[in-house]
Amino acid sequence: HGTHSNVVRQSTPSGVTTCRAETGNMQARSDQSTDEIQGRADFDFLRYASCWEDADVLIEALRPQAGKRVLSIGAAGDNAFALAATGADVVAADINLAQLACLELKRAALLALDYQDVIAFLGVQDADDRQQTYQKLARQLSDDARCFWDHHPSRINGGIVHQGKFEAYFQLFRTRVLPWIHSKKTISALFQPREDDERFAFWNERWNNWRWRTILRVFFSRFLMGRLGRDPEFFRYVTGSIGDQIQERVQYAMTTLNPAENPFLSYIATGNFSIALPYYLRPENFNRVREGLERLSWYHGTVDAVAQQHAKSGFDAMNLSDIFEYVSEQTAESIYRKLLSHANPSARIAYWNTFVPRRCPLNLRDRVQPLDGLSRELHARDRAFFYSHFQVDEVLATDA
Repeated sequence: HGTHSNVVRQSTPSGVTTCRAETGNMQARSDQSTDEIQGRADFDFLRYASCWEDADVLIEALRPQAGKRVLSIGAAGDNAFALAATGADVVAADINLAQLACLELKRAALLALDYQDVIAFLGVQDADDRQQTYQKLARQLSDDARCFWDHHPSRINGGIVHQGKFEAYFQLFRTRVLPWIHSKKTISALFQPREDDERFAFWNERWNNWRWRTILRVFFSRFLMGRLGRDPEFFRYVTGSIGDQIQERVQYAMTTLNPAENPFLSYIATGNFSIALPYYLRPENFNRVREGLERLSWYHGTVDAVAQQHAKSGFDAMNLSDIFEYVSEQTAESIYRKLLSHANPSARIAYWNTFVPRRCPLNLRDRVQPLDGLSRELHARDRAFFYSHFQVDEVLATDA
């Protein structure tokens, strides 16, 4: 349990004897990818301490099961864990070693601790002994991951699910902005069980006031989100105002969907998953998630490079997160084409759009069938409400 026999780690480049997480050497080598965002955005720190994508929707889209191989963006690990819990073999890739350090530490905790200790150590519940727990888990980590966390003891002590740049952005919103708009009583009332018509009434009568509308546009503007939440380069291909779109999607999450079942809304409004848990942390999934970790391998590099290096018998499903959002249409087509060469017939490919519409490139439509009906159905249930679109494509059986 907890060994790394199935994990191939990149060796530290010659001449670099200190931790790659601390020297600016976290970025994947340039020969590993054509992915242009790698050369523009900063990948030397933890961007996301949780996966901000709905694993339930992803599992329905990709149909992972025993005997299938899945390629996945690593991110914070959550959705790679969820996919492996279905019985599938999962290969995770990330160009950011800090993200892989996050994945590794969560994995070590899930393997070694009981359920209550896992959620306490990760930061979902209170704990005062996280550093002691970490010392027990550290021996299960790769050198890079252990070095990263050894250099960030305060992040361990604070609970790692709260330690990404994106989480800090939402923490700023919750502590400094939201109190100017709504009382604690109103925020708590948001998560009370209601029927559909009652949720719309709550939105109209108590939530959607002029302060909310005004501040939302400012705080979730491209300018502030780029500098405080993500990376300015992530918005290179965004056109037009994003404030209206976010307002519309938040309304949808608070009215059409049920806030009491939404882990993403729970975190943004309360600062934790106190109202609802993500898939990999739900108690009913715990044993399956833990068992699935033996079928998970992870690699440092871009998703197309990792797909090529570890293709073996090909992949039956691919979780691409929102990677096409940050690159030009030409680069998106190049990545998609490379991934297709490692996709088995009838493989499912899933990805999100936030502000930039990206679909299967027209030049590849003879090899791929966009599942538009399924995509719309799943997006309508997607609790990660900030995405404008969720797309599922299926590789045609003739592409053998």
